[in-house]
Amino acid sequence: MAKRNILVVEDEEDILDPVRYNLSKSGYNVTCVTEGEAALRSVRAKTPDLIVLDLMLPGVDGLDVCRLLKADSGTQPIPIVILTAKGEESDIVTGLEMGADDYVTKPFSPKILVARIRAVLRRKSREMVDENATINIHGMVIHPGRHEVLVGGEAVNLTLTEFRILHLLARRPGWVFTRYQIVDEIRGEDYPVTDRSVDVPIVGLRKKIGESSKYIDTVRGVGYRMKE
Repeated sequence: MAKRNILVVEDEEDILDPVRYNLSKSGYNVTCVTEGEAALRSVRAKTPDLIVLDLMLPGVDGLDVCRLLKADSGTQPIPIVILTAKGEESDIVTGLEMGADDYVTKPFSPKILVARIRAVLRRKSREMVDENATINIHGMVIHPGRHEVLVGGEAVNLTLTEFRILHLLARRPGWVFTRYQIVDEIRGEDYPVTDRSVDVPIVGLRKKIGESSKYIDTVRGVGYRMKE
């Protein structure tokens, strides 16, 4: 299998060097740039399989790079893993809403970063799941066409909102969805978003699916995900 090409966009050498070393050691072809404008040029010259993107960059910052790439149909499919300073929850949320696939906070372990990159590439390489396909995950069977959920073989009575949230999370296990993304998916982009717009049905959903609720993670300051 051909090596995957990773573009690393990072302006701090003490971070860039171990990232480059660990990715190369793991069998990836690694290209490194230190500025946002250089990243955009590099992507358009040769499309990478994945981008590791720092947010704090000179010139065009990481959020703008993410926004520009996700707004272009030619570069939109490229997975992006964001690097962000610890505690910058607002930037994490913004990046995910712009279409980033995952985030890693600084300081971080390069080996964990490599593992997260592998997970993103693995998800991207899977065929798109048919939205009407039955999903079997964590002891639950989800029938989208029938709006039916079985837990341990027993039918569970979910509201329409609870069902849509569960189906959304189960279709992409491991993927972090922000509250805004969840509301956009289940009610449309014009629906007013508050924490309770999502948190209340999540509480109800967890109660109804019993033991399987432990597989729904709360990602503090961001949103929710279904464990892989």
